Amino acid sequence: MLFPQSQLVLRNRNDLQGKVLLVEPMADDLAQELQAAAVDFSVYCTDAAVAKAFGRARTCFFSARLDCQEQFDTVVLFYPKSKEQLAFTLAELAPVIHADTLVYLVGDNKGGIKSLVAHAEKLGLHAHKLDNAKHCLWFVLNGLFDKPLPKQDFGRFSLTAQVGSNNQQLQFCSLPGVFNHGKLDAGTALLLKHLGHVQAGKVLDFACGAGIIGALLKQQQPSIELYATDICALAVASAQATLQLNQLQGNTLCQDGLSAGLPKFQHIVSNPPFHTGLKTDLSVAELFISQCKQHLATGGTLTLVANAHLPYAQWLQTAFGNVKELARQQGFVVYYSKFAG
Repeated sequence: MLFPQSQLVLRNRNDLQGKVLLVEPMADDLAQELQAAAVDFSVYCTDAAVAKAFGRARTCFFSARLDCQEQFDTVVLFYPKSKEQLAFTLAELAPVIHADTLVYLVGDNKGGIKSLVAHAEKLGLHAHKLDNAKHCLWFVLNGLFDKPLPKQDFGRFSLTAQVGSNNQQLQFCSLPGVFNHGKLDAGTALLLKHLGHVQAGKVLDFACGAGIIGALLKQQQPSIELYATDICALAVASAQATLQLNQLQGNTLCQDGLSAGLPKFQHIVSNPPFHTGLKTDLSVAELFISQCKQHLATGGTLTLVANAHLPYAQWLQTAFGNVKELARQQGFVVYYSKFAG
């Protein structure tokens, strides 16, 4: 299976000269196609599912930051979901390009790449469209070697949130590309108000983003043993920084879904994602709900927030045999299920 962006990369196969670096590609079969075409490529990605898909690349740099001493002749950057992340990722490329490196960008027409020319100019760069197919665009980006962008550090932010019946303040860190970078979304805020039952034991903040939920719970109940997981290395790095900033202890893991190596939890809390890239993808949340029982101790609870139109209540009832609606507000619902054992 190939996403349209990957199909456009293959359509422009002749542009992939010398040592090639793919940046934030899709989790599909592009690796096999490029290997069959004898392309010498490496990968830099921040997504655990992508890292798994490209495990057979010559080198896969799977981390929030690009730690590489090698230089590449061609770079292909898959356009990210946010313009802030584009600037962040372009800055990471400075050490791995030389004066003759060709930098290409590919992206879905609906994902913001149509505004690349204007955005590139604001960054002091120049983008020129080379191809248009599969509802995607293929650009070459000039000027990055002459005007490298400054590397970005964590953004540092403050918030006040109600956790259970208590108001708490928290300083948190996030990087561009992390869910709700620099702010607390309405769904998570609603979920936090209904976590008063999380008092002790091992607690998992699944799809943790910048680690706000887990950090606030740990701040309120220092005795809990906190775990925070996310598929995105940018998110996990942000969660680690959030915990360190607040002098809180917690285990942070970057992984795709729930792994067998996790312990049994007394509580799992989450604002789970329902998109893969730009497309609605409920499979992640559905699989997560179905697997939770395997990771809960007897009497353990799962509490999550979801958009009201999504079928989470049905999935929770099927998986646990019980589901309670704790709150409904601004199009969000907080659900609670208990594992009887």
